[in-house]
Amino acid sequence: MTRVLLKLSGEALGGGSGTGIDPQTVTALCKEVAAVHAAGAEVGLVLGAGNLVRGAALEAAGMDRVSGDHIGMLGTVMNALAMAGALQQQGLKTQVYSAFGVPGIAEQYRTELAQASLDAGKICLFAGGLGNPLFTTDTAAVLRGIEIKADMVLKATKVDGVYSADPQKDPTATRYDDLTYDAVIQQNLQVMDLTAICLCRDHEMPLVVFDMNQQGALTRILKGDKVGTTIRSTDG
Repeated sequence: MTRVLLKLSGEALGGGSGTGIDPQTVTALCKEVAAVHAAGAEVGLVLGAGNLVRGAALEAAGMDRVSGDHIGMLGTVMNALAMAGALQQQGLKTQVYSAFGVPGIAEQYRTELAQASLDAGKICLFAGGLGNPLFTTDTAAVLRGIEIKADMVLKATKVDGVYSADPQKDPTATRYDDLTYDAVIQQNLQVMDLTAICLCRDHEMPLVVFDMNQQGALTRILKGDKVGTTIRSTDG
């Protein structure tokens, strides 16, 4: 049995525009998750909220950063509910947990409850980030992955792995098949924020960065195929 923590950006739910919640896109994402669940994987999900609101943008417009981050945390709850509903339409059982209490909507997160839900075959959606401002949902994803004893953290992106530079801006950028956490930090590759990368390194949590838009990519990763970029403590 493989247990994974999948990190999806909020923009992934927004379809081509990257904003709002696009039902067709959400359904397609849920089919990918359903396929790996049917193959026996236990799946936890952490969702961003960039499709609905960005704390940094609110701060740039003059709003206090802490308030902006709190709004973003609420946005992740909305995305988790949308994803949970679509997963249920695929016939899957789900449980939404929030880092802060949302009575009647999401159960407050506790590690032992989440582990029990995963053991029972439910897909767990972890919302609310860490419940504190100034921490990214990438950090939340890694921490939740460590807490639920996931075998790996999978970060879905718009590109097929980690590059030496932004491939959309630099056509000479090199894609990496494998990296170490120290190399990511030393080269400032912007895979995740530094806190998340250091957590992965310190707890030896393998991280795979891949393109979720490639149909079947998630299933191939769980089969052991080489997809995207794998980051771990040592090369190979």
